Amino acid sequence: MGIFSQFMAAVGGAKQAGELPAGARLIDVRTHSEFISGHIEGAINLPLDRLNHDIHHVIPDKSTPVILYCRSGARSGHALSVMHQLGYTQVFNGGSVGGLALRLQKQLKRGA
Repeated sequence: MGIFSQFMAAVGGAKQAGELPAGARLIDVRTHSEFISGHIEGAINLPLDRLNHDIHHVIPDKSTPVILYCRSGARSGHALSVMHQLGYTQVFNGGSVGGLALRLQKQLKRGA
Protein backbone atom coordinates (compact mmCIF):
# COMPACT_ATOMS: atom_id res chain seq x y z
CA MET A 1 0.00 0.00 0.00
CA GLY A 2 1.47 3.34 -1.05
CA ILE A 3 1.69 6.36 1.21
CA PHE A 4 -1.25 8.07 -0.53
CA SER A 5 -3.42 4.96 -0.07
CA GLN A 6 -2.41 4.77 3.59
CA PHE A 7 -3.26 8.44 4.06
CA MET A 8 -6.64 8.09 2.37
CA ALA A 9 -7.46 5.02 4.45
CA ALA A 10 -6.44 6.83 7.64
CA VAL A 11 -8.69 9.83 6.94
CA GLY A 12 -11.56 7.73 5.63
CA GLY A 13 -11.03 8.86 2.08
CA ALA A 14 -12.63 7.52 -1.06
CA LYS A 15 -12.89 3.75 -1.04
CA GLN A 16 -12.89 1.36 -3.93
CA ALA A 17 -16.29 0.11 -5.08
CA GLY A 18 -15.97 -3.18 -3.18
CA GLU A 19 -15.28 -1.29 0.03
CA LEU A 20 -18.39 0.89 -0.07
CA PRO A 21 -21.16 -0.54 2.11
CA ALA A 22 -24.16 -1.94 0.28
CA GLY A 23 -27.40 -0.19 1.17
CA ALA A 24 -25.69 2.94 2.52
CA ARG A 25 -27.57 6.23 2.47
CA LEU A 26 -26.31 8.53 -0.28
CA ILE A 27 -25.90 12.22 0.53
CA ASP A 28 -25.15 14.77 -2.18
CA VAL A 29 -23.48 17.77 -0.49
CA ARG A 30 -23.69 20.03 -3.57
CA THR A 31 -26.02 23.02 -3.83
CA HIS A 32 -29.67 22.42 -4.69
CA SER A 33 -29.18 23.74 -8.25
CA GLU A 34 -26.26 21.34 -8.77
CA PHE A 35 -28.36 18.50 -7.33
CA ILE A 36 -31.28 19.05 -9.71
CA SER A 37 -28.91 19.24 -12.67
CA GLY A 38 -28.07 15.57 -12.10
CA HIS A 39 -27.81 13.38 -9.00
CA ILE A 40 -27.64 9.70 -8.18
CA GLU A 41 -31.10 8.24 -7.91
CA GLY A 42 -32.10 7.82 -4.26
CA ALA A 43 -29.64 10.41 -2.96
CA ILE A 44 -30.58 13.04 -0.40
CA ASN A 45 -29.52 16.62 -1.09
CA LEU A 46 -27.91 18.15 1.99
CA PRO A 47 -25.67 21.05 0.91
CA LEU A 48 -22.38 21.30 2.77
CA ASP A 49 -23.32 24.65 4.32
CA ARG A 50 -26.37 22.99 5.96
CA LEU A 51 -24.75 19.66 6.90
CA ASN A 52 -23.71 20.52 10.45
CA HIS A 53 -27.18 21.86 11.26
CA ASP A 54 -29.40 19.30 9.48
CA ILE A 55 -27.59 15.96 9.43
CA HIS A 56 -29.09 14.77 12.72
CA HIS A 57 -32.58 15.19 11.21
CA VAL A 58 -31.68 13.30 8.04
CA ILE A 59 -29.54 10.55 9.64
CA PRO A 60 -30.41 10.31 13.35
CA ASP A 61 -28.56 7.01 13.93
CA LYS A 62 -24.84 7.80 13.96
CA SER A 63 -23.96 4.21 13.02
CA THR A 64 -25.93 4.31 9.73
CA PRO A 65 -23.64 3.77 6.72
CA VAL A 66 -23.46 6.97 4.66
CA ILE A 67 -21.72 7.70 1.36
CA LEU A 68 -21.09 11.37 0.64
CA TYR A 69 -20.44 12.81 -2.81
CA CYS A 70 -20.17 16.12 -4.66
CA ARG A 71 -18.81 17.37 -7.99
CA SER A 72 -15.16 16.46 -7.47
CA GLY A 73 -14.83 14.86 -4.03
CA ALA A 74 -13.49 17.95 -2.23
CA ARG A 75 -16.72 19.06 -0.55
CA SER A 76 -17.63 15.47 0.31
CA GLY A 77 -14.18 15.13 1.90
CA HIS A 78 -14.90 18.16 4.07
CA ALA A 79 -18.35 16.77 4.88
CA LEU A 80 -16.71 13.50 5.93
CA SER A 81 -14.61 15.38 8.49
CA VAL A 82 -17.67 17.22 9.80
CA MET A 83 -19.62 13.99 10.22
CA HIS A 84 -16.73 12.29 12.01
CA GLN A 85 -16.52 15.27 14.39
CA LEU A 86 -20.24 14.88 15.05
CA GLY A 87 -19.74 11.21 15.98
CA TYR A 88 -20.87 9.42 12.82
CA THR A 89 -18.91 6.20 12.48
CA GLN A 90 -19.76 4.67 9.07
CA VAL A 91 -19.12 7.55 6.69
CA PHE A 92 -17.39 7.27 3.31
CA ASN A 93 -16.28 9.83 0.73
CA GLY A 94 -17.69 8.56 -2.55
CA GLY A 95 -15.93 11.31 -4.51
CA SER A 96 -17.49 12.75 -7.64
CA VAL A 97 -21.11 12.25 -8.66
CA GLY A 98 -20.18 10.73 -12.00
CA GLY A 99 -17.50 8.46 -10.64
CA LEU A 100 -19.69 7.23 -7.81
CA ALA A 101 -22.63 6.60 -10.15
CA LEU A 102 -20.37 4.43 -12.29
CA ARG A 103 -18.96 2.55 -9.30
CA LEU A 104 -22.45 1.91 -7.91
CA GLN A 105 -23.87 1.22 -11.38
CA LYS A 106 -26.66 3.74 -10.81
CA GLN A 107 -28.25 6.23 -13.17
CA LEU A 108 -28.10 9.98 -12.79
CA LYS A 109 -31.49 11.61 -12.39
CA ARG A 110 -32.37 15.21 -13.25
CA GLY A 111 -34.83 17.28 -11.23
CA ALA A 112 -35.66 17.31 -7.55
